[in-house]
Amino acid sequence: MKYTLVAMTLIFMACKTQKKEEKNLEPQKEEQMEVSNKEKAVAVLSSLETGDQSAIGYINPEKYIQHNLAVADGLEGFGAVMQHAPEGGFKANVVRAFEDGDYVFTHTIYDFFGPKIGFDVFRFEEGKIVEHWDNLIPIAPANPSGRTQTDGRTEATDLDKTEANKQLVSDFVSTILMKGEMDKVGNFIDGADEAYLQHNPAVADGLSGLGKALEGMAKQGVTMVYTTTHKVLGEGDFVLTISEGTLGGTPTAYYDLFRVADGKIVEHWDVIETIMPEAEWKNSNGKFNF
Repeated sequence: MKYTLVAMTLIFMACKTQKKEEKNLEPQKEEQMEVSNKEKAVAVLSSLETGDQSAIGYINPEKYIQHNLAVADGLEGFGAVMQHAPEGGFKANVVRAFEDGDYVFTHTIYDFFGPKIGFDVFRFEEGKIVEHWDNLIPIAPANPSGRTQTDGRTEATDLDKTEANKQLVSDFVSTILMKGEMDKVGNFIDGADEAYLQHNPAVADGLSGLGKALEGMAKQGVTMVYTTTHKVLGEGDFVLTISEGTLGGTPTAYYDLFRVADGKIVEHWDVIETIMPEAEWKNSNGKFNF
């Protein structure tokens, strides 16, 4: 089963034995430095391992809108999840974290109900998390170019180019992935294999690797269709697009993370998740609805 990391965090902390030794209790000093929303999101996810209970305070308990369709909305959904919690706790390693306005998006390696890779998106209001989206996929072996689903650059640069990079990536998704105008791909990606690093587990580097993967899918009768881009978020040279479509005719959510350099896309990570049938949804918020 796939459950939101935020839900799992709260459940884990709620279940943890609360032993307090009075002699070790000291009044907590007020934070002297303001904590960024990015740091808050990372703290919530990292608390799966650290057990830092203070991180839960970054979530607004009165308003928490859940878009993981396997979890019911608000605190009442957590009890149903808790009965499925495994023994031994959970683990989360946030590899990348970026901030765009009221949104923070993270790229995480975690272990609950098996090893997985996930993108999480958090929306903040007045410094508190009030909404959450995610896409999850099992960890896979390295791709034909030897790259994993999470390795590569992690820190954002070119912060002054955020909006330009978001527009470039948005145009790429629209022109290439939606409209299929492959004759224009050179406007977005250089042709040399070393110019485009690929982290999809089934695809090799470069346009040649992408072409081979698409050709293989076509031979199997599998089509990859992007119909709508619901959100584009970015910080510097990293841009995340959240799209809807189908894969092999099945409703699918596409989370694609791109790195841009000198006006071209140079690296790509993704998490592709099947959207569960509406009859199985535990909340009515939808997978997207940004």
